[in-house]
Formats: sequence, structure tokens, C-alpha cells
Amino acid sequence: MSLPLEGVKVLDLSRYLPGPFCTQILADFGAEVVKVEDPRGGDLGRSLTPLINGQSARFYTVNRNKKSITLDLRKPEGKEIFKKLVKDYDVVVDQFRPGVMNKLGVGYEVLQQVNPSLIYCALTGYGLDGPLKDAAGHDLNYLSLSGVTELTGTYQGMPAMSGVQIADIAGGTLYAVIAILLALANRQKTGRGQLCDVAMMDGAISLLAYTLGEWSGWGQLPERGNDVLTGGYVCYNVYETADNKYVSLGAVEGKFWEEFCTKMDRKDYIAIQWDKEKQLEVINDIRMLMKQKKRDEWVKFFASSDICFTPVLTLAEMSRHPHVLARDMIYKLENVRGSGQEVVLPGIAVKLSETPGQVVLEFPELGEHNREILMAAGYTETEIKSFKENNII
Repeated sequence: MSLPLEGVKVLDLSRYLPGPFCTQILADFGAEVVKVEDPRGGDLGRSLTPLINGQSARFYTVNRNKKSITLDLRKPEGKEIFKKLVKDYDVVVDQFRPGVMNKLGVGYEVLQQVNPSLIYCALTGYGLDGPLKDAAGHDLNYLSLSGVTELTGTYQGMPAMSGVQIADIAGGTLYAVIAILLALANRQKTGRGQLCDVAMMDGAISLLAYTLGEWSGWGQLPERGNDVLTGGYVCYNVYETADNKYVSLGAVEGKFWEEFCTKMDRKDYIAIQWDKEKQLEVINDIRMLMKQKKRDEWVKFFASSDICFTPVLTLAEMSRHPHVLARDMIYKLENVRGSGQEVVLPGIAVKLSETPGQVVLEFPELGEHNREILMAAGYTETEIKSFKENNII
């Protein structure tokens, strides 16, 4: 069975999380992805702690089914090799700050002349223009400037940091994949490539769609931890249980709320679901009730109820959950580098009926495919040996 992106060739210059995760998704669906790495250590994500026999456990979560070549783009020979490769590739993914590739002499304008059908995805923090385009940043910074961090946390508490990299992944990785697929679709019609400008801060702002609607409708700024979907209402909240674990209730719809109240012997709460003045009183009562049973006892208690009630799971519990296993959303890479340790990996979130993605648990060593890729580009054994001796690869 062929995969939808078979035949698409990607040169991946990205590092750490956003870009590598993007190209892993492309690889899962058939694209040939080649990591272009610095000869002096490669993708910095290889050395992030925790390490397993010298390589980051995190590296394995976003770099499956790829090839790796080393190339020093600061040297003239390195630039020429890169240009030669670009002639035969469809996509370049660049995660450097704006202007870095231009200074190296291999920016989009140059590469577009080399290959007019090239799709060049620039994945940056703040975008290719605007007053912050040259600023350094990480997920926390993009979320803070986009307004997400201010909205995250408990009522009257400090803003909280997210447990996952929302801007990096939802704002960067996923939008980069979308941009590349849109550009590929357009190229089928026109034969022309284009520049994809994907900014993680832009993506984070776009995730506020419903929140912006709430602000507009109420005519006042949302209050952290005190609005409908952030903990201010009893029907949509997280509660502690007797064993110091937690459950979540998402009974927003009236029928769910009515069933919950009936089951909890609190029918008088049905009519005041949206009474703002009564929320704190009712929340406190439900908190006291929830502490009367252990988490899993509550799960069993509500097992036959259709009310959007779920336990709050740890990562270990999630990875063993029957539904997660049934959906093939967790894979385990065992005995990594002969260490006896395993790495837990995410599965493929997009399920296609005719051309499903494939998880290939192969991971490139730094520069492992230098000879293969350079010979395919027309270089001789002698030239490749010279490149190695001169630290170009």
C-alpha cells in the first residue's frame, strides 16, 4: 500500500521539537526526510537530558524514520552541496531565526532560483517580519505574548505554565505541516513552489478563537480560573478525590448536568448551572462530596452515566489505557542503545482509511547517510572522502 507523501523529499534543517516533529509527521505518511545536521554535534535535540547512553530520550520521540547527513553550511563547499541537493528535493524546513539562511547564502530567494518548485517552510518564533522577528524565544514566551499564559492557572493564583509545549506543537509543528501540504497541493496546479512563513506566536493566537469570542460577547476580559471553561463553573471543573487523585467533569450540556446532579442527589443544582453568583458555593459542595470516594470508585460510580466524566491520568496510566492501546497511540522502543531502557513514543494521530501512516522505529545516527545521499546526488567516493577530511561533512 502506497503512502500519500511517497515521492516527496524533505531536507530538514530544524532542531529540538517543533520542526523535527513536523517532519516526523511527514515521514509517517511516506515522505523521505533527510536531517541536515552540523558536523560538530548535529541536532541540539540529540544532547537534551535525559540521556540514554549518550543520546537524548527526547530525540527518539520526534525523529523516527529519517536519514541524517552532516553538512557545514558556513563553508563554501557545504553551501554548494546543499544547493545541489535542493535541486532534487521538494521541501526545505528551516527553524533558524529570520535572516540566518540568507547570511549563509542559502536563503529562500537563492534556493528558489536553484529549484523553482521548492517549498520552503520557515518555522520561527515570531515570523519573518514585524518588530519581534529577530527576538529569541521559547514556548513560554510565545504563549505569554499571545495571552495564553495569562489565562492559564487557578482563580486568583499566578499564571501557570502548561505541561506541554502548546505554541511549539499546536502553533508551530501542526501549522507547519498544514502549510507544507497546502503548498504541495498548490504546486500540483501551478508547478511552482513558495515560501511558508509559520510563526509559533501566530499559531498560539489562533488557538484563542473561542476565547476571543467570549471576550467580545461579554465585553470584558476573561478572568483566569473563573470562566466557563477555566474552572469558574461547577459543571466544567477538576475535583480532588479521597486518595489525593483527581477527576474531571465536563457536563456543559444541560442533559449531562441534569444526569450528574441526579446521580449525586443534588437535583436542586440543576436550575442554577449558569448562575454565576451561586458557583463558588456549589463548587465547594461538590468538592466535599468528591472527597468521599477514591478516584477509581468515582469512575465506577459514573461508569453507566453519559455525563463527560473522566479520571485525571498520569502518563503511565495513560500509556496503559485500553482506548489508547486500541488506537495505537503509544509505541515503546525497547533496549535503546543496549541500555535495557525503553522510550515511550507517540503514535500517529491522523487515521486514514485508505493510506494510513506507518510508524517506522528507525532512528538515524549523526551523518549515518552521508555516503548514500551524496552519491545519489552525483558525488564520487573520492569527493566524499575529501569532504570528510576537510570537515565539510
